[in-house]
Amino acid sequence: MSIICKPFVFVRHGETPLNREQLIGGSTDVPLTENGKQQAERAQSLLARFHWNGIGVSPLLRAQQTAERAVPGGIYTTFDGLQERDWGHLEGRPWSEITPYEDTPPGGESWEVFLARVTGAVNAVLSQFEYPLIVAHSGVFRVLNYYAFGTAYGNRVGNVEPMWISPGQVPQEWRIMPLEQRDNLFS
Repeated sequence: MSIICKPFVFVRHGETPLNREQLIGGSTDVPLTENGKQQAERAQSLLARFHWNGIGVSPLLRAQQTAERAVPGGIYTTFDGLQERDWGHLEGRPWSEITPYEDTPPGGESWEVFLARVTGAVNAVLSQFEYPLIVAHSGVFRVLNYYAFGTAYGNRVGNVEPMWISPGQVPQEWRIMPLEQRDNLFS
């Protein structure tokens, strides 16, 4: 299992009430806070520099609201596989209670099932669109980190922090950087 070797841009949704309170959101469908809406709107100028021929979005409200505000008028397609991991009985609990990623949370989705689901969805987006934008969740970014660095652990991607991602055949070939840096390097 691997990600198709094709560049794309990833954006995590804006802040939600659960993020603000440092609670596990997972598959719980919540809207953006006012701050989350503003985060998405601030990303407009950077994202407007590119012509997205496809925007793949998680079906959860927070990702759809982010896509609508960050790329106004953009046409997006929802991909169920981009939904955040189901943390089962841990949903709504403090971040401090989160289990290791490789462990299946009580009543939740295993890492293996989540990894396969996200991989399939990202590959579907990459197969369907030439240069896509993907708007999803921090767990989806952790899957990308897993392929790039061999681990799901690492820094959490910021809310509405566009990241340029160029997958490789092996971890050493992957490149992940803030889109703004990529824009400055290659414009």
